[in-house]
Amino acid sequence: MGLRDDVDRFREVGEKRRQDLSEFIQYGDLGQSLPDKVKIPIKIVDLPAFEYDRLDRGGVGQGQGGTPQPGDPVGQPQPGQGDGDGEDGEPGEEGADHEYYEMDPEEFAAELDETLGLDLEPKGKSVVEEKEGDYTDITRVGPASTLDFERLFKSGLKRKLAMDFDENYVREALKVDGWGPKKVFEWARARHMPVSRAWIDDAYDDIPRDELGTWASIEEMEANVEEESTATRLRREGLKEVPFRREDERFRYPEIVEERETNVVVVNIRDVSGSMREKKRELVERVFTPLDWYLVGKYDRAEFVYIAHDAEAWEVERPEFFGIRSGGGTRISSAYDLAKELLEERYPWSDWNRYVFAAGDSENSSNDTTERVIPLMESIPANLHAYVETQPSGNAINATHAEEVAEYFGDDSNVVVTFVQSQDDVVDAIYDILSHES
Repeated sequence: MGLRDDVDRFREVGEKRRQDLSEFIQYGDLGQSLPDKVKIPIKIVDLPAFEYDRLDRGGVGQGQGGTPQPGDPVGQPQPGQGDGDGEDGEPGEEGADHEYYEMDPEEFAAELDETLGLDLEPKGKSVVEEKEGDYTDITRVGPASTLDFERLFKSGLKRKLAMDFDENYVREALKVDGWGPKKVFEWARARHMPVSRAWIDDAYDDIPRDELGTWASIEEMEANVEEESTATRLRREGLKEVPFRREDERFRYPEIVEERETNVVVVNIRDVSGSMREKKRELVERVFTPLDWYLVGKYDRAEFVYIAHDAEAWEVERPEFFGIRSGGGTRISSAYDLAKELLEERYPWSDWNRYVFAAGDSENSSNDTTERVIPLMESIPANLHAYVETQPSGNAINATHAEEVAEYFGDDSNVVVTFVQSQDDVVDAIYDILSHES
């Protein structure tokens, strides 16, 4: 095994030592990641390297003023020259020992599925392409190149077997004393032989006159002549011809397959009123960010809408969403009014899977939840509506929004309510939301 193999092996070991996914979601630094790249801290083990021999005191490798010293890595920067070192050549802080394991959203989604036991299957919405699939459909007309010869051959063979009979056996019946073509035809039909009267007439004319009357009765003929089966005859003589007919022809044509793109739009709603202090905002970010990564990994195309609200609502960009804070009151229905408007304008339900995720501390203006928010939620078609209550210090007296929504919709709907009081609750909240959809 060469040095390069050793390095690769050590890197694999380092990747296995990355922070546990659940631990990362609850306590890790989410800010190092991008929407399309999740960066999870890992503790890097020391990689193998060549060093100058500490026991070798002579020859090249010793000296002052920057010449390599025993124990120095071969071909590596000296202390003070590389990244991560502190001032005056001293080693850096402990954080310099960490690197990041990068995974794309698809890998993140797959691992979260495994970690939480989820199995969300995206629904295809808009048709992006119609293409020809396998040649499984059959029609009576078509180009010669698509003729289903196997089907034609089977039809012809079936007809061949249905028309076959032991000609010699019928000829012997014509030699029965006093029997003519009419009598033999009646006898053959009674035995379900597929023989025509015309064939019997021709066969009778071909029999030498001195052979007529060979058998005194049909019973004597049957006792002395054995009828040969079609299968025996085919094994002996082989299949010389198959009677094809035009009506047996069938032509293959391809099944038309609709390729559907799995599109998803995620509406993230956050209360930014004065009561939503730093700890509450952080809990919202720890729930919403992994949900975004997960859905990006699951769907072909994902788009996001971020709505901030206090007593009024407005659309913001993602970088602003988790940090913004206002000093106004709270009217949650303003956010759902805007969400409904944007969804109807940009993301029709017929073409898009929809997720509407809202979060706050459950404080809302009087009667707004029952009179405005719940009817709006019912009027917005979506795969899933979720509300995440963040109350680190426990429920405030007037924080009733989550309970009112949960009581109204119950468990048998596309609405889920979850409660997060600390980082320890974050993974459970994500599971509550995604398992409800699954």
